[in-house]
Amino acid sequence: MATNGRDKTTIMDAGDIERAIARIAHEIVEYNKGAEGLAVVGIVTRGDLLAQRLADRIGHIENTTVPVGSLDISFYRDDIAAHRAPEVHTTNLPFDVTGRIIVLVDDVLFTGRTIRAALDAIMDYGRPAEIKLAVLVDRGHRELPIRADFVGRNIPSDREQQVRLFLQQVDGRSSVEIWRATPGEHIGAAALPASAEKAAATLPAKDPGNNRSGTFSFATAVQGDDASANTASASCSPANAAGLSCSSANASPAVSPLTSPSEVE
Repeated sequence: MATNGRDKTTIMDAGDIERAIARIAHEIVEYNKGAEGLAVVGIVTRGDLLAQRLADRIGHIENTTVPVGSLDISFYRDDIAAHRAPEVHTTNLPFDVTGRIIVLVDDVLFTGRTIRAALDAIMDYGRPAEIKLAVLVDRGHRELPIRADFVGRNIPSDREQQVRLFLQQVDGRSSVEIWRATPGEHIGAAALPASAEKAAATLPAKDPGNNRSGTFSFATAVQGDDASANTASASCSPANAAGLSCSSANASPAVSPLTSPSEVE
């Protein structure tokens, strides 16, 4: 373990992360008795990067190509009403999830609320045969009955500590670090640096009346700095046989739904 500024402690370095990914890949192959029927789906913003590495590892072990996708849960969070400017990223599931064994990947498992949101999001794209959860770090403090099937490392933590994954491709270093949060600091998942933000806004959408054909629109309330309400809309069309793809008609970052869901890590 290495300690640096702000009393940060590095609990996993690049080598530790790579070894954990390799071990999880072998555990998944052993559980599934190969890679047949598997697809790996990572939760944005760093679960998707881990998912790609995990899928590559499994593919190398089994000498095959494992489908991999990314999942944005921005509008499935139960605390979205409290976020004036939710970060919207891209969902990319280039395969039908129905009938597949989905390995859902996240970086740090904390309260379990992110995973709950991800399960809701995946089910809007189809009906997987199974969903298994793989996380690099389990830090405890669950608020929902959710457990990881594959864990890189269990790290005991204080609830007021941050446990964050940093990856070379977006952060300039690869490590898992832990530190004491400052008063008022959000504890949980880290955002991508501005330079690494994805510009596209393809959003998973709820299926209106199980009708997956054609297009439809929904409106959201946009609260401006002057507290006046405007509206933003999104147009949705089928992305594949089991999902819907929505593109926003308004680039405003301050979007919250008309319904009021409630905290996710």
